[in-house]
Amino acid sequence: MRIVFVSPEMVPFAKTGGLADVTGTLPKEIQVLGQEVICFVPKYKKVDVNRWSLKEVIDRLQIPVGSEAETGRVFRFDDPSGVKVYFIDQPEYFSRDELYGTPLGDYPDNDRRFVFFQRGVLEALKKLNLKPDVIHCHDWQAGLTSTYLKTLYSNDPFFAKTKSIFTIHNLAYQGNFPPDSLPVTGLSWDEFKLERLEFYGKVSFLKGGLVYSDELTTVSPRYAQEIQTKEFGCGMEGVLQTRRNDLVGIVNGIDLEEWNPEKDPDIAANFSARKLEGKAACKATLQKENRFKVDPQIPLLGIVTRLADQKGLDILAPAIDALMKRGVQMVLLGTGDEKYHQLLRDLNKKYSHQLGAHILFDAKMAKRIYAGSDIFLMPSRFEPCGLGQLISFRFGTVPLVRETGGLADTVIDFDPRSGEGNGFVFKEYETKTLLGTLDRALVVYEDPKLWAKVVKNGMKADFSWRASARKYIELYERVKRKPVTV
Repeated sequence: MRIVFVSPEMVPFAKTGGLADVTGTLPKEIQVLGQEVICFVPKYKKVDVNRWSLKEVIDRLQIPVGSEAETGRVFRFDDPSGVKVYFIDQPEYFSRDELYGTPLGDYPDNDRRFVFFQRGVLEALKKLNLKPDVIHCHDWQAGLTSTYLKTLYSNDPFFAKTKSIFTIHNLAYQGNFPPDSLPVTGLSWDEFKLERLEFYGKVSFLKGGLVYSDELTTVSPRYAQEIQTKEFGCGMEGVLQTRRNDLVGIVNGIDLEEWNPEKDPDIAANFSARKLEGKAACKATLQKENRFKVDPQIPLLGIVTRLADQKGLDILAPAIDALMKRGVQMVLLGTGDEKYHQLLRDLNKKYSHQLGAHILFDAKMAKRIYAGSDIFLMPSRFEPCGLGQLISFRFGTVPLVRETGGLADTVIDFDPRSGEGNGFVFKEYETKTLLGTLDRALVVYEDPKLWAKVVKNGMKADFSWRASARKYIELYERVKRKPVTV
């Protein structure tokens, strides 16, 4: 099969979140399993032609935007894995410092930018004679691709057998624009209906993907169920309930080579599930780095997160005084809402020998936190999949999470009696429950044999991309067999 990924970001070229990790790794795993994978991404300012040895494959591509045709170029990168990555280039739209906007808000022409990108993908496929079996679209910036296949390109023989899949990475990001954006898309006003693209008086690019794709996926089975409810549906629950038979959740994986404590050069000492001694050195180094007392007996909590309510900061922040009274140490790394920046700076001063708050993002520091912590906190309000808990498993750090989304699918509450489970889980979204669950974890931590058991349970779990890639291939084969509908 020829699978075409359409995504607004992809590592190592451009990233704002976990979406880029998925589209940077999953295509390679699918290619290894015998499929042909092609990826399309905008050519942002940070995608340097010389650094990546990009080849210009189309020097002038006419791309419809609204009633006019605009001109773009297409570049290609040949990945050693065999995956080919194509970049849709238009400096006016994509040669900007950020991908989607500035701290003041989204770019006001994001509708035009991502219409240009999506129409550019379809036109480039035709120009390059790359006929897809399945187009796999990711998030709202690719949501109209499926819509175009079933409307403007429905009579185009080139795409006659092409099917589409739309993956929701985070339903909260929807790409909703004023009604006057509809002419920009080139679509008929017939699409501005409740059962199609209209969403509370706006044009929703994400809804286009939900309505018109042949299959829908999201990044964990639990999240696939949650988004059909009012609590987590972000207003789209009705559409998702209608498509429930076409909606499947597949848990994200992680790159086992990138997150490998046996070989990682960025941590103080290497270790494995069989030889855990190096983890103690990683903990001591993290304690020294944060000017904590170096003591292997003191529980060390780690957090690498976006500082936002969604990530549980609104129940974690009120718990910090109580955590400090329990005598634990805590290292936090991340950026986000300014209110949490200031709060954490103040708490850092108050508890300078127990709390290390690093209001920045540093990839190497993140690895040191994963490797040196005893417990990794993820008290998220909602979490479509989550990668932090999967990475913490690899580094022998026990996740403490709220039972939601992918956290519920991957973290099993530890039972001291049976020795089964790989972390600690709480359900009620409140500070009291978070603290109570931490107290349970600390009781287990005081028993070295029990703690070693829960650590090794997590390290032995397989959350590689290979298993997830096989599930996607099964989905591609199933959707390919579906009859064509318009």
